[in-house]
Amino acid sequence: MIFFKAFLVGGLICVVAQLLMDLTSYKITPAHILVGFVTAGALLSAFGFYQPLVNWAGAGATVPLSGFGHLIAQGAVQGVQEKGLLGVFSGGITTTATGITAAVVFGYFASIFFRAKG
Repeated sequence: MIFFKAFLVGGLICVVAQLLMDLTSYKITPAHILVGFVTAGALLSAFGFYQPLVNWAGAGATVPLSGFGHLIAQGAVQGVQEKGLLGVFSGGITTTATGITAAVVFGYFASIFFRAKG
């Protein structure tokens, strides 16, 4: 059942993004979606609304861009608890370092093995 929940929530988040890009009169680009969803995830996390979604949907809520914003917000809170006010800056980076590193490494390997067409 967890796979169904993850697919449902992750799919709905993707559908919202696609509808925003396709149906708005002001052309929303993928860059707008990236910034908007990361910010929305951080804000929803700050107000306590995102963690229940993560608890219910698992990877369906943590894998999309809004999950990255949630992780940054949670890291900032944890950083403040451990290091004080300066933890706001280091906490988010600490909690997301694994994902950022994986994206850079796998992106590098993809660029070695594949060529862009264009």
